[in-house]
Amino acid sequence: MGDKGRSFEADSFLHVAPIKEDWGGDGRGRMSLSGRRTAISKEYVPREYQYFDTNAVPQEQGWRVNGMPENVVPGRRRLLTWHDCGASTSRVVLPPQFEAPAGIFTADLEIFVLQGTIQLGEWQLGKHGYSFIPAGVRVGPWKVLGSEEAEILWMENGPVPLRYKEEESDRPDARMHDFIPALDSKLLPWGKTDTIQFEVAKKKWFRKDNNGGGVWLLAILPHYDGRYPEIQCYNEEGYCLAGYCDIGDYRFVKDYFGYVPSFTTSPRHLTDDGSLFFIRVDRDLSKTGTVLSYANGEE
Repeated sequence: MGDKGRSFEADSFLHVAPIKEDWGGDGRGRMSLSGRRTAISKEYVPREYQYFDTNAVPQEQGWRVNGMPENVVPGRRRLLTWHDCGASTSRVVLPPQFEAPAGIFTADLEIFVLQGTIQLGEWQLGKHGYSFIPAGVRVGPWKVLGSEEAEILWMENGPVPLRYKEEESDRPDARMHDFIPALDSKLLPWGKTDTIQFEVAKKKWFRKDNNGGGVWLLAILPHYDGRYPEIQCYNEEGYCLAGYCDIGDYRFVKDYFGYVPSFTTSPRHLTDDGSLFFIRVDRDLSKTGTVLSYANGEE
């Protein structure tokens, strides 16, 4: 009985209820994008988009994952958004000397490589590579390859604070069916978008959540004009990888980031040259009513 009790305590992070979404979702997508604070707002501001240059966010030196051994060389972090449950999105730089043993995490982790190459056990992630590691799934050893730093979007999804633990195997209840070891976005096909507003765009899925939301690349083609503002009935994070897109009076360029809470009215989108974005959304955009054009007289 004592052994059984200790085992349950050790795996309790796998059984924490997900955070419910503020648009009415039950949290099945497990992204914890609702109610986030950002680098430019220390308090959550509902229905108000927040756009900013990530290069202007202060960089935390000596950053390391909680629980990583002390001999693991630390990196640097720019914290972009965070939730009280422990979920967060950061821009992280790992030095060429970075190596870490295999282990598990106590919360779901997503990784998207902006620059450099990372070895995750038997898999490699290069530029624009993606991985999704559910809580309790063993992965690693980790290593930065080559002589260049690796720069990544590091996304901890909650619903508990992420902590690293050295382990020899996966936890029995870990969601192995959701595990995505490594995706090379260059090999993924472009498909159509789900909304009328972005008909003149292309989409590459990385991951689709149980509730239809998920993670993808969005290529907005040249000469795009959304004409009208749009009401976004979901939470979204977006990171510009290349090109530009004018959203209202704000010009999104490389390394700019946006957090858009549910039911925000987002201004008209316009670009002559096109742009490429990394996107995360916590709702199925193909369903009627999730994205609404809002003709308020703007032209």
